Amino acid sequence: MKSSRDQLTPMGVMVLALLREGDMHPYEMVRLMRGRRDDRLLTITNGTLYHTVARLQRAELIAEVGVEREGNRPERTTYTLTRSGAENLVGWLRRELTSIDRPSDFRIALAEAHNLERDDAMQSLRIRRAALADACAQLSDGLRDAREKSVPEQVLVEFERQEVLLDAELRWLDSLLSRLEAAAFPWGPHAFENTDRYLAQRKAAQQ
Repeated sequence: MKSSRDQLTPMGVMVLALLREGDMHPYEMVRLMRGRRDDRLLTITNGTLYHTVARLQRAELIAEVGVEREGNRPERTTYTLTRSGAENLVGWLRRELTSIDRPSDFRIALAEAHNLERDDAMQSLRIRRAALADACAQLSDGLRDAREKSVPEQVLVEFERQEVLLDAELRWLDSLLSRLEAAAFPWGPHAFENTDRYLAQRKAAQQ
């Protein structure tokens, strides 16, 4: 079987994360993703989602559990997350949370990081922090060396911007880790499932 990196696209990760919340059909998935503004992170189309669902089913990461039809509505196939799907989701999240060279995938991983247990998420984010700190130190050393060699400032502006962004992410990451260390900060795959807002959102998406 292919590795999870080969199998999973960002849309695939989103689908697996949704099914971790419970069995659902693609129509509900689309409505939930749009309602949660996941279109900030990736392009959401019915065609792409249905294609993704088919690929995940062939890879045995999800499985069909029923077909229903109400009134004049078209048939809706409901899917469930398999054990392999759950394992691949967790593995992908761990890998992309620690990686600093794929920023678009990191945004997806961060959006779905609550699918990891608290200690698991913190461990991955600490690994990321160490890699970011190393990258930031190397960039600062490179800028200092370039200035000592009288490299024109006009060609260094992009490096300066990257240094500022890395420093800002490190400060944000420290803040997030501090919040995660506090038990009062809700976290985990089941932290919000019983809230009125969540239940209302799921009910609306099913209609």
